[in-house]
Amino acid sequence: MNRISLSVSAAIARVTGTALGPYQTAVVRIGFSLTWLMFLLRELPHRGELYGPDGPWSWELARRLIDDNGAFTALMWSDGRAWFEIVYALSVLSSVLLLLGWRTRTTSVLFMVGVLSLQNRSVFMGDGGDNVLHLMSIYLVFTRCAQVWSLDARRARREAAARARGEWVTDRIGPVLWVVLGFALVTVTAAGRLDGDPTVPVILWAVWTVQGLWWAVGRLGKSSEPRILLDVVANVLHNGALFVIMAEACLIYATAGWYKIQGSRWQDGTAVYYPLHLDYFSPWPALAELLSSSGTMVTLVTYGTVIVQVAFPFTLFNRRVKNVLLAVMMLEHAVIAVVLGLPFFSLAMIATDAVFLSTPFLRRLGGWAARARTGMISRGAAAVPRQRDPDAAEEAEPRRVGFTA
Repeated sequence: MNRISLSVSAAIARVTGTALGPYQTAVVRIGFSLTWLMFLLRELPHRGELYGPDGPWSWELARRLIDDNGAFTALMWSDGRAWFEIVYALSVLSSVLLLLGWRTRTTSVLFMVGVLSLQNRSVFMGDGGDNVLHLMSIYLVFTRCAQVWSLDARRARREAAARARGEWVTDRIGPVLWVVLGFALVTVTAAGRLDGDPTVPVILWAVWTVQGLWWAVGRLGKSSEPRILLDVVANVLHNGALFVIMAEACLIYATAGWYKIQGSRWQDGTAVYYPLHLDYFSPWPALAELLSSSGTMVTLVTYGTVIVQVAFPFTLFNRRVKNVLLAVMMLEHAVIAVVLGLPFFSLAMIATDAVFLSTPFLRRLGGWAARARTGMISRGAAAVPRQRDPDAAEEAEPRRVGFTA
């Protein structure tokens, strides 16, 4: 009993005292913000037809659907083109800032608002990757996903170094953002724009309130009891959201695999053949024809897909088997991106799979990226010709005093 009690106490202390998976949540943040950013930039010329006033799904039709299901979208606040362009631009900007990890607590909320606003405006646009992005944009709000590989982490290190030197550190940007966003939140709430499903308004108000409380308590010092309590709450929310992200990934694969088993085409091993011959999923017809020309290959891929998806949730208990299947699934999604022309669906699923990557591997990956960046900067600096400063050269060379021949 004592051992069990000690194990439970250690587990509770770890969950409440530490934000688990810092590298995994950072990869999820980077993956989904990059996926959404690339999608928005690719569809920039067609944004009006997809989500704006030029689309076949008109503002009136969207209004009727949202009145029925209560979904949140800021694009229903006005049917003007100017407002649509503002929301689209803010979605792009929030994706860039979340990718860089700048003021992540704020930008994660703006990222969620952008994703929900555009996707709920035109629900018939997109694929399965949009559904995953829709959910993950909400989960990311509750994670501390900027502990590593972010501008926030760099700023925290610099502030800690400044405090260690006895310098006074003042954050001016944070309070300004809090005031501006609070004014916007009060305005849209008073105007009745947040009526409907209370989930998103509750999240917005809760995050805004907690941010103000966090700043006020932070002035008392990190060792104060209120700050320690807020850290515990933040760690519990982070770890809970991380668990939900992992459970969501397992549920996606398990559901997809078991539904495939019930299909006759998956049972006879021919299911993969048919999407390879659809014009919509054939950006490279010659490549699709090459892959589908072998019946053995089609059968192996069909059965292999089902086996991997059904088995993956059960492999989490074995690290080696999990890593093998994880690599197989990521490779499968990369092939889907190329062969079937679904790059953003594949990127969203790869970002979801990344939550299961091991910490040592992610650290090595970060080290490789840092060395590659340093090498690029060094080569760029070496490529710039250095101009000789005559004054500096004269000072560097010792002056000769005496006779010359």
